[in-house]
Amino acid sequence: MHTLFAGLIAAFISLNSPAVAEGERAGAFDYYVVSLSWSPNWCLREGDARNSPQCDAGTGHGWILHGLWPQFHRGFPSFCQTANRPPSRRMTSEMADIMGTSGLAWHQWKKHGTCTGLSAEDYYALSREAYARIVRPNVFRRLQRKVKLPASVVEEAFLKANPDLEADSVTITCRADLIHEARICLSKNLNPVPCGQDVVHDCRMKDAVFAPLR
Repeated sequence: MHTLFAGLIAAFISLNSPAVAEGERAGAFDYYVVSLSWSPNWCLREGDARNSPQCDAGTGHGWILHGLWPQFHRGFPSFCQTANRPPSRRMTSEMADIMGTSGLAWHQWKKHGTCTGLSAEDYYALSREAYARIVRPNVFRRLQRKVKLPASVVEEAFLKANPDLEADSVTITCRADLIHEARICLSKNLNPVPCGQDVVHDCRMKDAVFAPLR
């Protein structure tokens, strides 16, 4: 009985968890997820404890590019085998203006960029283009103090700022009591597409914390 119960639980978890594939063939995926992280909240949650330069006063980081992620309709590839050379330090440093740190740029290449089939240079160029295509709502940059708001307000702000986006192309996530990320789903040509079910993790909080710029 215990063995049967354990088997049923394991099956339920596998059916309801994103499928992560490591070492997949580079270039084999269905669409992209553009992940935007609200930097002040990340700093509150973990960046300050790491003494990350992203969190230094006066940096002015708002919605930074967490990454451009290749995605399957269910699950996503990661750490793919690729013949492309890894990025140079100069290349990762040049991404820090929109990604916060060169370390994040390196990690994103290793985990996600290798799965695009692109060179590191082209992956970063496409990442920058994807980031530029999404209008980040300016209203959040005008906050003077920490506020609490429904996560749905953040999604509505993105939809208003980007009229070509549909509600099923955007999802807002939370961690702990903080707004975490805005995730926008785009085609390989960087046009809006519906997100897969395992990407949509809409935060339902009515009082999520949103911190002001530093």
